[in-house]
Amino acid sequence: MSTATTASVSTHILDTSVGRPAEGVAISLAARSGRDAEWVALGGSATDADGRCKDLPALPEGTTHVRLDFEVESYFEKKQAEAQQDAPRVRDSGAFFPEVAITFAVTPGEHYHVPLLLNPFGYSVYRGS
Repeated sequence: MSTATTASVSTHILDTSVGRPAEGVAISLAARSGRDAEWVALGGSATDADGRCKDLPALPEGTTHVRLDFEVESYFEKKQAEAQQDAPRVRDSGAFFPEVAITFAVTPGEHYHVPLLLNPFGYSVYRGS
């Protein structure tokens, strides 16, 4: 929850290759208080069955930039392993992008919902509501 002196962040992931939420993707959150400040790791979580990550850590007061790191490689490896049970191996790797890092600026008092639209060979993000 954002306050007058802090921003808040939420996210979810949709696997567009199957049109379903991406469950079990680890997400880490980092913040900094200025363009030249060091990143501070705040913790992380993983997406639930609905592709949502509802328990990301709160942002500290003074946060100006946020970075979400999505560890997608293991998600695609698991998905590929499940598909390979009935089909021959198609690729050597589970994903072209093993991780996705999204960095964005924030303003105190605002909430930022940042969805990730994901597939094995690309991704897209936007500021949602």
